Amino acid sequence: MNLCLLHEKSRVFANTYPGVVSDYANEHAGAHRVIQRRISDPEASLKHRTIGSLDLFQMSYGSRVQITSPEREALYHLHIILKGHCMWRSCGEEHGLAPGELLLLNPGTPFDLTYSDCYEKFIVKLPARFIDKVCSENQWSYPSEGVRFAPIHRLEQLDGFLSLLSLVCQEAETDQTIFQVKEHYAKIIVSKLLSLPGSNVSREPLGGACRSFERLEELIEKNLKQSISLEQLADLAHMSAHSLYALFEKHAGTTPKRFIRQRKLEAIYARLSDPQVAVSSVTEVALDYGFLHLGRFADYYKSTFGELPSDTLRRRG
Repeated sequence: MNLCLLHEKSRVFANTYPGVVSDYANEHAGAHRVIQRRISDPEASLKHRTIGSLDLFQMSYGSRVQITSPEREALYHLHIILKGHCMWRSCGEEHGLAPGELLLLNPGTPFDLTYSDCYEKFIVKLPARFIDKVCSENQWSYPSEGVRFAPIHRLEQLDGFLSLLSLVCQEAETDQTIFQVKEHYAKIIVSKLLSLPGSNVSREPLGGACRSFERLEELIEKNLKQSISLEQLADLAHMSAHSLYALFEKHAGTTPKRFIRQRKLEAIYARLSDPQVAVSSVTEVALDYGFLHLGRFADYYKSTFGELPSDTLRRRG
């Protein structure tokens, strides 16, 4: 797979020692440790560019090396093997990677990579916050523990991905391109990766997730007198807090907290208005629905219904 994605203008090092490339990669790509399997002539090389929130690297240590990382920080890494071979080991699993295969490394997962002689790889560094942002903007949901990718893939699973990467690298090497355009390309890369099988992201638009919202409404209605946390709602819907907020914005036009408060206020209004419901005092009803600060409750109530709760109770006769 003889492919040059980044060109000479992106060159940082050529024919240097592995330690030099390792120091640079630790600073710009992410923490790791390199063990050189044999002493060789200085043939390590590295090219580096940024595009929006992503970093692009094309690199080789010039000889057989082992790379380890006991923990991943808040970063994902996409590795594409361009030349040579790599043995990946992580959490009791292992797989031999050849040119044309992709490796996706998740945060918080240790790994061990052993590369053959004469290898070359392309790396995309993807900050976790940026992946969350792309999911949120597309209104895609994922579990509260964060996005997770299956580690091993083939380029054939991403139709046109190499052509896209070539275009992205070309844009990254164009100094005149404005940041907003580069950020747009970065979002396309992440969106493409999120379509890979084995990720825990649901790419169904939240507009089509009515059943999830209906389940949340049912939970809220059944527990109006209880304290309902955002964590409970997110767990029920199997989505992150970001996706939960997007779901409520889409279906209710407000935040989860305000939605719950509104439903509580409506239930209190119904009780205070209905002469068939025995009510001894406004305070009793407010406390029953979890409003412990009575002055604040009265403000919410009047802002919603245009009158104080005591006026509603008095008006029913």
